[in-house]
Amino acid sequence: MASITKRNWTKPNGEEREAWLLTWFDASGKRHRKQFARKREADAARIEKEGEVAKGTFRAGADKFTVEQAVGDYVKHLEARNERDQRVTRTYLDSTRAELENYVLAKPRDEESKVFSRATTFTDGIGHMKLARLTPADVDDWKDKLLAAGVTVATTRRVLSSLRRVLAYAITKNNVAINAAAGVKVVTGRKDAPKKIVPPSKATLKAMLEVAPSDMRLRIAFAAATGLRASEQWALRWHHLDLDGGEVTVETRVDAHAQEGFTKSEAGTRTVPLGSGMVAQLEAWRKRSPYPADTDLVFPNTRGGYVRHGNMIKREYKALLDKLEGERPNWHALRHFAVSSWIAAGLPPKTIQTFAGHATLAITMDRYGHLFPGETHKAAFDRLASDIFG
Repeated sequence: MASITKRNWTKPNGEEREAWLLTWFDASGKRHRKQFARKREADAARIEKEGEVAKGTFRAGADKFTVEQAVGDYVKHLEARNERDQRVTRTYLDSTRAELENYVLAKPRDEESKVFSRATTFTDGIGHMKLARLTPADVDDWKDKLLAAGVTVATTRRVLSSLRRVLAYAITKNNVAINAAAGVKVVTGRKDAPKKIVPPSKATLKAMLEVAPSDMRLRIAFAAATGLRASEQWALRWHHLDLDGGEVTVETRVDAHAQEGFTKSEAGTRTVPLGSGMVAQLEAWRKRSPYPADTDLVFPNTRGGYVRHGNMIKREYKALLDKLEGERPNWHALRHFAVSSWIAAGLPPKTIQTFAGHATLAITMDRYGHLFPGETHKAAFDRLASDIFG
């Protein structure tokens, strides 16, 4: 239980003052004290603290610990994981830190600032708020301000997810008891709904392969046949390929900082079949490649190192697209082509999920469900009518 005691004291100028001291004990029996100028403030705090202690949500440092401090702790945690855990890549670390600094803390940008560039300027950060005072309503209001400032729905969702992870980490450090961002969602209108994926046509892919130099032709064909993400393809080594068995094992990726690590998720570690035509092309490529050893990269740069995806797109891929008429698919669209070809071949959705490396079947169906063949409405109603009426 909490108790309030009155304290009288004299200021240096001789003025008599009074204060109210709130004393309470947490669940572990540790004593805490806080002084108030007015009794009604002490009474309100007593009711609040007794409720927190009773529910087990009281944290001694939450009244002083701010969102900005929680963000700082979480970023340090990611930095440490980046040193020891390959799943936290440098790219992920940098992008997460940028999102948190730009939109949660909303730090101003200047010449000395380390804050990464952002598409939308945002000034209504919540870094100053105490964790003990942060409520779901506060987070929801901050989320609405992000959208009102012109931050895209996709970015708002990512930043909100990052804030959830910050608060979840603060909970593990016993700095707060409740994740105020846990139940907050970004609800969008129909105009914000994700667009259906439209893969490149077979004619476009054929035209690309016809105008591409031989080495680029193989890279494009491999991406369009296996559905590997660019980060996975550039980290692929010869020992990941079983050309006799006709399959490729995906277990690593490389980021923009040439840091190699594990796949994006556990589902990303997978085995994808290779057609006989692709096997033949890879066998021929290995014979002429200057880097054919098992530990060498399958698709290296001229020095045997990692392909810098951004540079490759600017210097080679865009020049190839300039030779095309009509569609100009980006590199990731080659992955969409692979998935669409699996669907056209009649593979079950669960198999396609596995080959694509999606964490859940829902992701596969949300993105590609419209590509699966199905009965026409007329055929379905004809069948139902036949079953009911004979």
